[in-house]
Amino acid sequence: MKIYTKSGDEGDTHLIGKKVKKSNERVEAYGTVDELNSLIGVTLTSIPDGCEDMKEDLQKIQHELFDLGADLANVTTRENYYIQNEFTIYLENRIDYYWEEAPPLEQFILPGGHTAAAYLHQCRTVARRAERRIVDISEEVQTPAEAIVYMNRLSDYFFAAARAVNVRTDLEDIPYRSNRK
Repeated sequence: MKIYTKSGDEGDTHLIGKKVKKSNERVEAYGTVDELNSLIGVTLTSIPDGCEDMKEDLQKIQHELFDLGADLANVTTRENYYIQNEFTIYLENRIDYYWEEAPPLEQFILPGGHTAAAYLHQCRTVARRAERRIVDISEEVQTPAEAIVYMNRLSDYFFAAARAVNVRTDLEDIPYRSNRK
């Protein structure tokens, strides 16, 4: 079987249950989720020793994002989605765990520190974009309500994990300094 089908050469693609233009908002939403999944794969290559728990989390999240992408690509009427509230609850527990490792925040911080922390901050921003895309389509098409909640928590997870990586690697968060006089 060849990887190329030529079926998308006219700018169309197939959702589950419908053929649409590749510029369709639903395609943009699940495409952004897919982009985030790929970025997590890159991030995993930089996770330092001492963060094996984070590696497990990130691989779990990759599977959940694949499920979410399937939910977003399905235009048929559904009651049961792959994305579940238990995924969000797991993220909340992990956020609390990582948040306890880092010192209290007293000001804004810049993305950076350890390479893995910088990638996790980038994951956070792509997760926020994916969340915005899901909100956009949820106003007009059936989407899982949990998708928005999950993506919101996921961006918080990445922030907390980035700070934990910096703590575990003895690097400090980079404080934001205003240029305003």
